[in-house]
Amino acid sequence: MSIFGVRRTTYGAIGVAVVGVLALSGCQNNDDKGDGGKASNPPAAGSSQPSQPAQPSASAPAQGGGTAGGAGMAQAGQSFKIGEAAQIPFSYGTTTKGTIALTVTSIDQGQPGDLAPLKLGDQVKGKVPYYVRYSIKNTGTTDLAYASVGHIKGLLGDGTAAQDLMVIGSFDKCPSDSLPKGFTNGHTQTGCAVALAPSAATKVTSAEYWGDPFTLGKGITWK
Repeated sequence: MSIFGVRRTTYGAIGVAVVGVLALSGCQNNDDKGDGGKASNPPAAGSSQPSQPAQPSASAPAQGGGTAGGAGMAQAGQSFKIGEAAQIPFSYGTTTKGTIALTVTSIDQGQPGDLAPLKLGDQVKGKVPYYVRYSIKNTGTTDLAYASVGHIKGLLGDGTAAQDLMVIGSFDKCPSDSLPKGFTNGHTQTGCAVALAPSAATKVTSAEYWGDPFTLGKGITWK
C-alpha cells in the first residue's frame, strides 16, 4: 500500500503543521513546487492530490543563475561516479533560479529497525532503508536561500526505482533541510533521501536526480 503526500513546502502553503508524518511512493516523489505524479491510490488524509508537472526541455538551462568557472552542464541520461559532482541548472518555485554542483556522496544501508520510530507498521514490513546522501554547492550567481533540493531517488541493482520514503519533519538517520539564509556562491550543504529496498536480498546501488530540467527516468545518475 502506498500513501501519497505533499512536500514540506506545500504543507506550509496550506497552513498545516505536521511533524513525523511520512509518505511512501513506489513510482515518484512530489516536486518542490507542490506538483507531483498521479497516484493509483487516494492521497493520505490531510494531503492534496497535485497535478502532473510540466516537463521542460533538458536542453534549456535555468535563467538568471549563471555558472561560476564556466563548467559544462550535465545532460539527461549522463552517469557519474559516486563522489563526483554534476553541474546542473536549478530552479525552485517560480522565482528562485541558479546553478548548483550536486554530488551523491554515499549510499548507506540502514536497518529495518531504523523505521520503527516512524510507526509505519506493515507498510514497511520486510523492507530495508538505504540513505542516499548528497551535497549541494552553489556555483551560480544567485542566492538560493530557503530552497529545497529534492527529486533524488534510489535505484535497485537492476536499474528499477526503489520505493521512496518521504519524511515530513525530522529523521535523525537521514536529515535533509532547506538551504539556509545567505546560500550564495561557494556555500555548501548536505542532504539525504530515504530509499526502501523490498527485501534484505535486494540492494539500492545507485541514485537518480530527476528535478527540473530533467524528468523521472531521464535524469542524471550516480553509481
